[in-house]
Amino acid sequence: MGRSRGGLTTKIHALVDAEGGPIDLRLSAGQVHDSRPADDMLDIMRANTIILADKAYDSNAIRAKAKERGAWANIPPKRNRKASVTFSKWVYKQRNAVERFFNKIKQFRAIATRYEKNPLNFLAAIKLVAALVGIRSL
Repeated sequence: MGRSRGGLTTKIHALVDAEGGPIDLRLSAGQVHDSRPADDMLDIMRANTIILADKAYDSNAIRAKAKERGAWANIPPKRNRKASVTFSKWVYKQRNAVERFFNKIKQFRAIATRYEKNPLNFLAAIKLVAALVGIRSL
């Protein structure tokens, strides 16, 4: 999807619930910043939710959109952030649900090695594997 020095690269962006079940999955090119797909993904957020993301998603636009949607963005601030923001380290520890989700889908060799070169086919494979992971957890 995206071209870099290492070849074709792709980033998988996942929005998961508290149990690690997928809500929304998106792909972006490897050279695209992480915060760009996040803007579209926040459109499906409900009020009174907590957004847990890593430092790459720390931007004023994401925090403003979360506030507009009635959610709280618990994102660690980047070093270059001038204004202070509210951040809870204890709540941030719950972000491991996303990491566990990625570890589960990477157990499937077709996802880990990216057999599908077409981005739409790769996203479909990711969604199929995510459904299988969700069924296994029942």
